[in-house]
Amino acid sequence: MRKKIIAGNWKMNKTPTEATALINELKVKNFKCCATPGEGCDTVVCVPAVCLPAANDALVGCNIKLGAQNVHFEQSGAYTGEVSCAMLTEVGVTYVIIGHSERRQYFGETDESVNKRSRAALAGGLIPIICVGESLEQRESGVTESIVGNQTKIALSGMSAEEVSHIVIAYEPIWAIGTGRTATSEQANEVCAFIRGTVAELYSQAAADAVRIQYGGSMNAGNAAELLAMSDIDGGLIGGASLKADDFAVIVNAAS
Repeated sequence: MRKKIIAGNWKMNKTPTEATALINELKVKNFKCCATPGEGCDTVVCVPAVCLPAANDALVGCNIKLGAQNVHFEQSGAYTGEVSCAMLTEVGVTYVIIGHSERRQYFGETDESVNKRSRAALAGGLIPIICVGESLEQRESGVTESIVGNQTKIALSGMSAEEVSHIVIAYEPIWAIGTGRTATSEQANEVCAFIRGTVAELYSQAAADAVRIQYGGSMNAGNAAELLAMSDIDGGLIGGASLKADDFAVIVNAAS
């Protein structure tokens, strides 16, 4: 059985002071993940880079893990505005989101750069949450599998089966992020199953059975339980709902 994983993507929200306050609010919720290590689901908060040190301090004594929203593929150098694996691990980061649709749309991320960042993350001791997904135009054109399959293959290029078994893949249909539209549980599960099948073709069924695949298309407190009950959905990459302690708690407990 794959352990569920819920990761909150705070995007460009919260100052360090506000991040501390939200984490302290989360810590007093009846999170099953905060009880006994190894029980419930893995829970992550992916906060803005400026909030990482404060968030790490606030998470002391809590089983919620710290995540970042991006990482560069080089160890150091003239890359203004970027952060390296070593910088992230030193402030307590365990997970890092790579290739989010907003990074692709607004900041020129490509399938190739996603691969380079993901491989650097693995080499640097971080667990990448690799995002893939199609636009509304692509879905309506019937090329979802072609797009998502190609993104997955390029993202995993050069990785070993052992490495792939430890990563997280997030299926985020771009047409269902911040639009109020959500894929049905069957639609979401169908694409997650297709991604798992792609991993099996590239590596083995064992590697495919081990990799965790999240749904990242506007999962919220109202639809989480139904989505998480599907056979190939192993968790959620949560946007807006992760900024509301009560809603995030509902999602985490649904996964637990």
